[in-house]
Amino acid sequence: MSLQKFSDITVELLDVLTNRTTDERSDRINRIVELLDQREELLPIIQPPFSEEEQKLGRQVVELNQKVDEWLLLQKKDIQRDIKQLNEKKQTSNKYTNPYDKLSIDGVFYDKKN
Repeated sequence: MSLQKFSDITVELLDVLTNRTTDERSDRINRIVELLDQREELLPIIQPPFSEEEQKLGRQVVELNQKVDEWLLLQKKDIQRDIKQLNEKKQTSNKYTNPYDKLSIDGVFYDKKN
């Protein structure tokens, strides 16, 4: 019973990860976190011995979980890329508003006349 529920949640999680509809990113992320938390709660409940049917379902869940891991990694990379772009825009904006804020001093000029 708990293995079937775990499988259903995993399928729903994969669906949320793969379908990038017009939903807000924050809503999608919140749903992903919610589903991951539900799966985490079910893990300790799943205990052997397993029937033949449960073993087959378990193998399917392992395959689905590998896909979930790949999609979570892609999601993480998208978020990291967006954060990097945001930081670059922020730096560019700061340079435009205050161009003399961070001047680098490469060396010192010495006057040899005296």
